[in-house]
Amino acid sequence: MSRITRTLAAATAAIATAALLAACATTAAPEAGGSADSATPVAGGTLTYLEHQAFTNLYPPQAGFYPNGGVVNNIAARLTYQNPETLEIEPWIADSWEVNADATEYTFTLRDGVTFSDGTPVDAAAVAKNFDVYGLGNKELALTISEAINNYASSEVVDAATVKFNFSAPAPGFLQATSTINSGLLSPATLDLPLEKFGAGNAAAIIGAGPFVISDEKLGTELTFTARDDYDWAPPSLEHQGRAYLDDIHLIVTPEDSVRIGSLTSGQADYIRYVQAFDEAAVESAGFELYAPQTRGVNNSLSLRFTNPLLSDIQVRQALVAGVNAQEVVDTLFTANYPVATSSLSSTALGYKDESEYLAYDPKKSAKLLDEAGWTEGADGIREKDGTRLSLDVYEAKPQPLSKQTLELVSQQLKTIGVELNVKAADAGSYAEDIKDPLKTPLYHSMVGRADLDVIKSQFHTKNRNVLLSDDTTLDALLEAVASEPDPAKRLEADAAVQDYLAEQAYVIPLFEEPQVYGAADYVEGVEFESVGRPSFYDVWLNK
Repeated sequence: MSRITRTLAAATAAIATAALLAACATTAAPEAGGSADSATPVAGGTLTYLEHQAFTNLYPPQAGFYPNGGVVNNIAARLTYQNPETLEIEPWIADSWEVNADATEYTFTLRDGVTFSDGTPVDAAAVAKNFDVYGLGNKELALTISEAINNYASSEVVDAATVKFNFSAPAPGFLQATSTINSGLLSPATLDLPLEKFGAGNAAAIIGAGPFVISDEKLGTELTFTARDDYDWAPPSLEHQGRAYLDDIHLIVTPEDSVRIGSLTSGQADYIRYVQAFDEAAVESAGFELYAPQTRGVNNSLSLRFTNPLLSDIQVRQALVAGVNAQEVVDTLFTANYPVATSSLSSTALGYKDESEYLAYDPKKSAKLLDEAGWTEGADGIREKDGTRLSLDVYEAKPQPLSKQTLELVSQQLKTIGVELNVKAADAGSYAEDIKDPLKTPLYHSMVGRADLDVIKSQFHTKNRNVLLSDDTTLDALLEAVASEPDPAKRLEADAAVQDYLAEQAYVIPLFEEPQVYGAADYVEGVEFESVGRPSFYDVWLNK
């Protein structure tokens, strides 16, 4: 596949970044804790880690953007730990918990001796304050409610080591929510900051109870994580206990693909995020390790905003679904790490149901549906009805892999059935407002990862991400059933019902199951990820 010609500005930025990397490539050899020739972890050293994009916000409920979550995951401990292999919920800061029969009361017993990095104890009062903010929000400080927490009512400090949470309706997803980066525990003083203080330039002021702290920040370009010497409260199920092996992690924001790959393969960087599909073979053939953990949530998809008059007719939406060849998208642009989607949810997601029967590529079916809906082919091949062209806009989604190329290929596919899809640049001045308007952005490219059934509500409910810009009360009710059904079997049925409804109504064009793809030198040991693919640096060590 041919590479896009780099602009002079991009080339200049790449040279500058390469120079920065050369200056910073001073990874220290491990000094203590084991032999570099053995499989025994070695303590010490600095990891040079390249991130594709700068973080934007470290307030946990707004940390879903992967550069945000990659930071929060390493500085903020959580009440519970979701085992990334089994997806079981295990103890972490909470030793144990009890849940009543209808999932409206959760009581947690906390382990002793845990502190935030400013020395404040992680006690019941601090934990209660965290979830009061995440569950109820704080309008004065502009701190938003977490999409991972439903039906939250109040907290109760039973004693210094015991905290109880009450819910206005069943909240079966709350236990898993306590394990996510969206529920990262922050010091009470940090939770007194306004939302703007969680942004770029203030990373070192975000105080958590995780294995690392942010010790230095260069605005928009670099972060330094430093291990806490006193950290001794890893999840009990982990073999590794005590402080992290690494002394430091030097994160450098490196947006240019060629610079990230070149820095890794030349030894200037140890570990990188966002290996593009077209660079995977180069990384592996050079002898480097490739990791592609799945995000286990709502697939990389196009949401069809049916409140736009052009998409209000289900036959038109069905025609669009049948007119998109997701297999061709994967075969042309991606690799085996990006399986073709067969539902709105990933096949690795909890509650997945195969909806392939609704998603088959069938351009003849598309043509028939559009004919029946009264859309006839115009002089330029684009269909028209009552003087209106079937012309739709979609914005490139910068966080999604190869979004521009994906949308351009989809545009070519839709053109063969008489539909015009205009792909617009995400850096347009009107982008932020346009994506909130179904008339200006009738299709929306997105995904979301979370290893719980509630992920589908996070994506589609009118009070959460609402990527459909929906007014469908039936869909909201189906989503609320997923979030509020305490019986596990019935909750799975509710989740399947949402997938059925999205497919039957042709609200979504699923494309592929999205991984996060990383590359690392073979001496980088202990590479691990949390349950939806964010890096965990606690076990990483350098086997030099």
